[in-house]
Amino acid sequence: MNAPLKTISFSQGINMALDEAMAADPNVFVLGEDVADEQGGGVFKATLGLSAKYGASRVRSTPISEQAIIGAAVGAAITGMRPVAEIMFMNFLTVCMDQIVNHAAKLRFMSGGLTSVPLTIRCGTGAGVGFGGQHSDMLEAWFAHVPGMKVVTASNPADAKGLLLSAIEDDDPTLFIENVAMYAAQGAPPEAGYKVPLGKAKVVREGSDVTVITYGRPVLEVAAVAETLAGEGVSVEVIDLRTIAPFDAETVLNSVAKTNRAVVVHEAVKAFGVGAEVSSRIHEELFSQLKAPVGRVGSKYSPVPFSPPLEQAWLYSRDEIAAAIRKTLG
Repeated sequence: MNAPLKTISFSQGINMALDEAMAADPNVFVLGEDVADEQGGGVFKATLGLSAKYGASRVRSTPISEQAIIGAAVGAAITGMRPVAEIMFMNFLTVCMDQIVNHAAKLRFMSGGLTSVPLTIRCGTGAGVGFGGQHSDMLEAWFAHVPGMKVVTASNPADAKGLLLSAIEDDDPTLFIENVAMYAAQGAPPEAGYKVPLGKAKVVREGSDVTVITYGRPVLEVAAVAETLAGEGVSVEVIDLRTIAPFDAETVLNSVAKTNRAVVVHEAVKAFGVGAEVSSRIHEELFSQLKAPVGRVGSKYSPVPFSPPLEQAWLYSRDEIAAAIRKTLG
């Protein structure tokens, strides 16, 4: 018997979820570029070993055609299958926007609720690793703006596994965003069957002075800033949304009602981002209680640079997070 794992990587969490889902339900299958073992088990190795275990009929490497991948996945989903389609980089979702926005997201509505689309789309993205402007964008706000879509992302390996399992079991199309800088990140392994309910945020750190709402990789940066500020006597409550759409407004509003101050942090460009929606909801519901306007931290409004120094300057930073928190405190 193999010894229990002390830690797993983010990509292992994804692999565990796919393995568990495929073992439990023969209707679950994986498709995408290079996902089978013969082609390397995915460019980030998240599907490594699955085709050897479940066969090429359930782990299908496809041609380089995002339209074909998502078109086939939508068709399979409406006939009762539960496809998990990998689009290698989030920017490449632009190639198959019609299949996602006009078909997957709308079919339940346009069929009067008779046709569900249990489709999960996985995609990698994220700046800071030198992939350039066409492989690094965080475009979650686009899809959060589409009725019928669910959008999720994880900040640790266990939640990667738990969120992906829930996404696969959900009857609506779900976009599962993976930050490429986190694939090797280590964390505690989850128990078998561990799931994270969609639409439920997590209070990562309790505090009393200010609430910081974030998701994905920035959770780690915010937690580090919160620890530093604790040494200055500032108590920061940190909320990991986990599900971006629909986001857990109840948890967010309850926290801000306690602290009366809030900052929203995300890697995507600050302008027109998810932070604007969360900030607006807080202002609408708690305006009379707020002791300061809700702060927002995001990356710069430009394409992601390829030059490493420019890329780091483009990204949000811990200093910017700390400055935004201090500003809400006056």
